[in-house]
Amino acid sequence: MTNLKALIFDVDGTLADTEEAHRCAFNEAFQQLGLPWNWSKPRYAHLLVTAGGKERLAAHIDSLDLPAPDRRELMGRIEAIHQAKTLNYTRMVLGGGVALRDGVARLIDDAARAHVRLGIATTTTFANVEALLRMGLGAGALDRFAVIGAAGNAARKKPAADIYEYVLRQLGASPQECVAIEDSANGLRAAKAAGLYTIVTPSYWTRTEDFSGADLVLPSLGSALRPLTPRTAALVGNTMLGVREIGRQLDALREYG
Repeated sequence: MTNLKALIFDVDGTLADTEEAHRCAFNEAFQQLGLPWNWSKPRYAHLLVTAGGKERLAAHIDSLDLPAPDRRELMGRIEAIHQAKTLNYTRMVLGGGVALRDGVARLIDDAARAHVRLGIATTTTFANVEALLRMGLGAGALDRFAVIGAAGNAARKKPAADIYEYVLRQLGASPQECVAIEDSANGLRAAKAAGLYTIVTPSYWTRTEDFSGADLVLPSLGSALRPLTPRTAALVGNTMLGVREIGRQLDALREYG
């Protein structure tokens, strides 16, 4: 089989469809802090084009028709708003409100059996990653990942390649030995800029984005209860995407370019 050394996962939308929980956590923070905002699903989908929660808050404030002093005052509150939102989100996740997407836990287990290392490359905070992994994979979840690259580990957010470059350095692996799994156009651009073979499993929030640059686009990773459709399964040679199937994809890429 190919020399696949690591799988590198994005988090929000990839490991789990977390964005609805993020949206609700933001709206709860706005209410807690006396802000007259409520992000609808269409509004939040539009804001997701901007990577990073603090950056989305800034984009929202920039879009408001406000006097300059009011705008500066709100910009100065971004840190506090985001802290409140993170607490709300963590509470939701630890309460069992967010489940892993189909096939994620299975692929992580498959990678462990095949001695393929695991990494995380995300623009979200470490606290958000930790909460989701512990609830989705159990108490020892963090130890299953060789590297967790989160918001504090990169100067620039996706679509810049910084977070993937950080994870690759920590893994001590070349891009040709690793595969990225993403759900968004920004994530795809970041992974490809780092030189990675990239699989995209779009979420509700990203399904209309342009994934023409992806190496493989699937509706999910597939599971025993919800296998890939025959047409999609034909692309990977199985009703569920595993390490063996990913290795075959890499081998085909190297052989046929």
